[in-house]
Amino acid sequence: MPTKILEIHPQFPEMDKIAQAAKVIRQGGLVIFPTETVYGIAVDYENKKTMDRLREVKRRSEHKPFSVLVSQRANLLQLTTTPNLMVYKLADRFWPGPLTMVVPSMKEGETIGIRMPDHVIALNLIQEAQCIVAAPSANLEGKEPPKTCAEALLDLNGLVDLAIDGGPAQWGKSSTVVDCTATEPKIIREGVIHFGDIERVVKQKTVLFVCTGNSCRSVMAEYLLKKILGHRHDVEVISAGTSVFVRSGASAETIHVLRREGMDATMHQSQPLNSILLKKADLILVMTGLHRQQIIERMPEVEKRVYLLREFANIPSSFSQSLDVPDPIGKSPMEYEECLMLIKEAVAKIANLI
Repeated sequence: MPTKILEIHPQFPEMDKIAQAAKVIRQGGLVIFPTETVYGIAVDYENKKTMDRLREVKRRSEHKPFSVLVSQRANLLQLTTTPNLMVYKLADRFWPGPLTMVVPSMKEGETIGIRMPDHVIALNLIQEAQCIVAAPSANLEGKEPPKTCAEALLDLNGLVDLAIDGGPAQWGKSSTVVDCTATEPKIIREGVIHFGDIERVVKQKTVLFVCTGNSCRSVMAEYLLKKILGHRHDVEVISAGTSVFVRSGASAETIHVLRREGMDATMHQSQPLNSILLKKADLILVMTGLHRQQIIERMPEVEKRVYLLREFANIPSSFSQSLDVPDPIGKSPMEYEECLMLIKEAVAKIANLI
């Protein structure tokens, strides 16, 4: 019987059709679907019978593993506990996108390849499937990966349960596969992303500033350090907030005091602190003891990389011995200036250390 084909809009997918395809996956079926690289076959990774069928359809040897796809960066933490910063730097930089990382799996002594595709149909399908989705390219072993649904069906028509036609793949070339199980990245297959780009991201040191709303203190610190470091490409400077629920710009007062220092923060957008940012950062600098406590409670393994920013500033003996940087939000322009000067002093010392 010929494989049923569902046509789905590549930019505005019909969710009822996505749900129909996801149900096929949950019930143990094989579904051809598009990604930005090539077309793949989606199946339930934890269904042994389905995986055996996939291997038979693909004509793949028992010793060659299948990679899985995730719909969010945070899903990575459900599949590996590796402490390797390289993994999280690459995920934050290249996901969603054409990068597959081979990492230690939750099963001791085993590895797993993981990718987050940059394709709205694929992401919605993975999300809706509600299972771990294995997704090799939709071709017989040894043949070229298909760029269209029609190409995939040349050999697989009747062998899979459903095919999604979402138009031609953007790249028409497989993802880059990187072995991240050692201290240095190793290219298994070079695809869309070049190895030089991988190396540059892995070698970058990441400095993460954290405050509450990511609209005042951490923004000042981020922009000040970026200005001091100038065009150094070996350091990435970012900021985030522990209580960011809606993305917003920097406060008007923050923009004003930074402008007086020759910096334009009008394009800043706040971002919530998340696990990937914490795991990728080589140095995490917080504004208060509470911020430090919140981070360590959330992710104990990063404790040795978390410091109070004010530890790097000189505190006059007449001043409060608290190591917190006071939050200027809602206060006078003078208090914003004082906050900036305090942060500026600490940041200057940090710049000399990295």
